[in-house]
Amino acid sequence: MSPAAESAGDDYDSNHESNVPPSEFETTQFHFAVPDDTANQRLDVFLTGQLTGVSRTRVRRSIDTGGAKIDGVEQRAAYRLTAGEQIDFLLSPPPATGPEPEPIPLDILYEDEVLAVVNKPPRMVVHPARGHWSGTLASALVHHFGQLSQQGGATRPGIVHRLDRDTSGVMIVAKTDDVHQNLSEQFQNRTVEKEYLAITSGCPDRDRDLIDRAVADHPSQREKMALLPDHPTSRTAQTFYEVEERFRGFTLIRAYPKTGRTHQIRLHLNSIRCPVLCDKLYGGRARLTLGELRSITRSKELKPDQAPEEVILNRQALHAEVLRIVHPITGEPMEFRAEFPPDLSRVLLLLQQTNLSR
Repeated sequence: MSPAAESAGDDYDSNHESNVPPSEFETTQFHFAVPDDTANQRLDVFLTGQLTGVSRTRVRRSIDTGGAKIDGVEQRAAYRLTAGEQIDFLLSPPPATGPEPEPIPLDILYEDEVLAVVNKPPRMVVHPARGHWSGTLASALVHHFGQLSQQGGATRPGIVHRLDRDTSGVMIVAKTDDVHQNLSEQFQNRTVEKEYLAITSGCPDRDRDLIDRAVADHPSQREKMALLPDHPTSRTAQTFYEVEERFRGFTLIRAYPKTGRTHQIRLHLNSIRCPVLCDKLYGGRARLTLGELRSITRSKELKPDQAPEEVILNRQALHAEVLRIVHPITGEPMEFRAEFPPDLSRVLLLLQQTNLSR
């Protein structure tokens, strides 16, 4: 059995929604005191001005359902405010609507009557969220496959698990609710096997090891996670890794996540001083130029006239290469593999060239 035999995948987490404010999915409570300079302003206008990124239509809908009280009394949207009044406001979530179909090309690795497997490209958000309402994988899936499982909610048709925006690779899609449920249970029971390839900055001390460190919400930065064993949101997280190839200042690592926490592989590799290359959230560097690669590796193979300012990578070097499941209907073991993408392949080739001069 491979080291990933109990893998749940790096990005399956039925109880945690990363990078999306809670107000997008649940009722959120706010309290405001009316300042002098907004006296006589309409209630709905005032609230819309206080809530960044929230439409006036959504504010009015929340008010119309009894969500606004001024000094303890429900008021209408047209109510005129007086300085010093106290507002308690319950902002309702927007109506759940599915993503609009968009004719976005898809790399379909496998398809049958009940499921499909796709190779997600980098820089594609999986499902609609604040700031990413179009161009998502969900919109592409609806266009290509039509009816999909709704078990994950209207905004996530067919989506059983996630990959981060800048992570490429294998994703499985459920066409029916029953198949979605079966696949979700495989992830939860840790019988799904996943393998990732990562190019990292730095080289680990050991050629292979198990990283066992709990993952939690970051205490102050909503978009990040943190390795905190005693935080109220802490959850067990384990990643086994193997070194595939070493270079001066860089490493190609194969990672087998044994649990499925948000940003797990990125956090764990960073914890051994080998952050995923160009992971600007955890690794510092947002991009890599040819000149920087030459400088770090001190390579004689990369000639000085090879456009040193050329950006050779500007997304995290993480790729979900392999996914293994049991087919929900036939019971047959299945393996799906997505080739290393062109941008990461080029970086790897350049690194392999630098090894020639060592």
